[in-house]
Amino acid sequence: MSATTLGAALDAEIAAYRAARRDGDAAAAWTALERAHILSQPTLRRHLRVHALMLGLALRTGDVREVAGQLARLALAPVGALTGRVPRGNTGRSNVSAFRPMPVPDDLRAPLASVAPAGRRPTTVVRSEVRS
Repeated sequence: MSATTLGAALDAEIAAYRAARRDGDAAAAWTALERAHILSQPTLRRHLRVHALMLGLALRTGDVREVAGQLARLALAPVGALTGRVPRGNTGRSNVSAFRPMPVPDDLRAPLASVAPAGRRPTTVVRSEVRS
C-alpha cells in the first residue's frame, strides 16, 4: 500500500470524527479519532494533528483527565518519533498508557503495511575491512 492509501484512510477517519461531532455523538467521535491515531503514527505531523483534534474534543466534552493526557501526548509524540518508540496500534487516549503497543484493527493493517513508524529510518550497515 502507498502513503496515499494511508492518507485516504486517515482522511476517512477524520471525516467520520467530524460527522460524529456534528451529530453530537461523542462516543463515535472518540472511536474515529482512536482509529485516526493508529493511522497517523507513522508521520509526526499527522500524529500531532490527531492529538490536537483529541485535545479539542476533550475540551468540548469537559474531560479534564483527557485534556491533561492529550497535552502530555502532544509533548511526547516528537520524542517518540525521534527515538523510534511509537507504540504501534496505541489508540492515543489517556485511558491507556502512551507507551503500550496494542493490536491494530484488521481493516487498518493494509494502509499501514508499507509505511515505517515515525522516527524509524532505514538502517545502513557500513562494513569496514580489517587489515592484518
